[in-house]
Amino acid sequence: MGFLQSALTTSLLLASNAAALDPIVMKGTKFFTKNGEQFFIKGVAYQQEAGGGPGGSTDSKNKYVDPLADVKVCQRDIPLLEKLGVNTIRTYAIDPKADHSECMSMLDKAGIYVVADLGEPALSINRDSPAWNVELYERYKGVIDNLGQYDNVIGFFAGNEVTNNNTNTDASAYVKAATRDMKKYISDKMANGGRWMGVGYAANDDAEIRINMAQYFNCGDQDSAIDFWGYNIYSWCGKSSFTESGYDVQVKFFSNFSVPVFFAEYGCNTVGGAEGRLWDDTTALYSDEMTGVFSGGIVYMFHEEENDYGLVKVSGNTATPMKNYKVLQSKLADVKPSSTSMGSYNPTNSPAACPAISKNWKAAEVLPPTPDSDLCDCMYNSLSCAPVDDLDEKDYGDIFGYICKNDAAACAGIKQDAETGVYGPYGMCNPKQQLGHVLNAYYTNQNSAADACDFNGAAQVVSAKTDSSCEASLAKANSAVAVAATATAGSASSSSTGESSENAAAPATVRMTPFMTMGDMVISLYVLVAMGVGAGMVML
Repeated sequence: MGFLQSALTTSLLLASNAAALDPIVMKGTKFFTKNGEQFFIKGVAYQQEAGGGPGGSTDSKNKYVDPLADVKVCQRDIPLLEKLGVNTIRTYAIDPKADHSECMSMLDKAGIYVVADLGEPALSINRDSPAWNVELYERYKGVIDNLGQYDNVIGFFAGNEVTNNNTNTDASAYVKAATRDMKKYISDKMANGGRWMGVGYAANDDAEIRINMAQYFNCGDQDSAIDFWGYNIYSWCGKSSFTESGYDVQVKFFSNFSVPVFFAEYGCNTVGGAEGRLWDDTTALYSDEMTGVFSGGIVYMFHEEENDYGLVKVSGNTATPMKNYKVLQSKLADVKPSSTSMGSYNPTNSPAACPAISKNWKAAEVLPPTPDSDLCDCMYNSLSCAPVDDLDEKDYGDIFGYICKNDAAACAGIKQDAETGVYGPYGMCNPKQQLGHVLNAYYTNQNSAADACDFNGAAQVVSAKTDSSCEASLAKANSAVAVAATATAGSASSSSTGESSENAAAPATVRMTPFMTMGDMVISLYVLVAMGVGAGMVML
């Protein structure tokens, strides 16, 4: 009876918290409610520092506080969000194992939707050593599972300013792979009665890459392309104008884009700090000059912190609106964007062409494979040479470095080359599994010589265990390794650096032995991502 009574109570609670908001859908370049009314995002970034803001965070030790898991905090803040006049919040990091039901219900009743980033400070795609692997895949799916049950979730960002200049454009291939796989995950849920939720990307405003970035994420197979484009832009500062801020340039460029575009962050504070913001950019954003192209924007940010972008000062259990909160409140109350109905809107824009590889763009159209934990397990169980069980991760780099320097083909299975679009099948696996693959390939290439599986006691010969259910996937992976090895062998002559492909580098987080010089870094493509998740701060 206790179980039945509990179930009944839960059922009644869920019924009483039934969603008041219509789910948002996308058609062409615009958002709509289910009843066909055009939807403009009037949003605010709602999270204490967790990688947002101009430039993002670069500190892997940055801890985050889930903004939707503390009911008392939601009770304090959501009334202020509602009074501000926003209809959307953006979160940068949530705990996929936490209970968000009460906060999401409060937001729903206040008429507020959510756009959530899929990563968190210590587990996202790292612009300096990008990877799309099993651990990230599971994290991102977990966020979708957790928040996707609420109708007031519009969608998710697969990344935030991961590529932020022309030195790390290769990272965009991994974010686009994440976009592809999360769209597929949502699509599979829709096939089983779920609803549409978008997957997009939030880009910074870098003149050298912004066009290539927008084109890359929009081009090609639309199952891999973004559903919406978020633009972090801080060009309207103080007393400015539609043209002085460059907003006119953005409208002109995105007028041909094929999916919704909105400001994922805005609110320059260089003139007078947070309190100096006049919010004339808000008025412009919802004016006829922009609403034909842009679907609104998200102000950065709710909480006043050291970076001085806040709208509200929080002290203990007290949240006090600042002067610029009241200014923004007034501006939002006055905007009346021109709209169209879903029934009368007929999209005409087409996806962009993919950008060519150039000095400012190093991400090919071919993407990293979908992470597959079963494949990684099958591979590791099939090894004849593997790391000893108690090998410390800090010692992996010495082995990676030696093998990839002396037998580049042994590292083909973990090759990650976004510029050429060549990916070994095991770059998705965890560091120990990747090391096992490299050790085994080296051992095999050395004709299974006894001393080829030792490395001063770091490796050992083991009995291979190949399950029949693994045969097909391993055969396919072996073919991919052969292709990557061929590409590896041919890359030396075409390397723009002029360095030999026999050189190699250890992952950034592990110590390098004296024989590993700076010249070795050129072939870090083989092993840089082997420990990429722990290599440093990941970009939300």
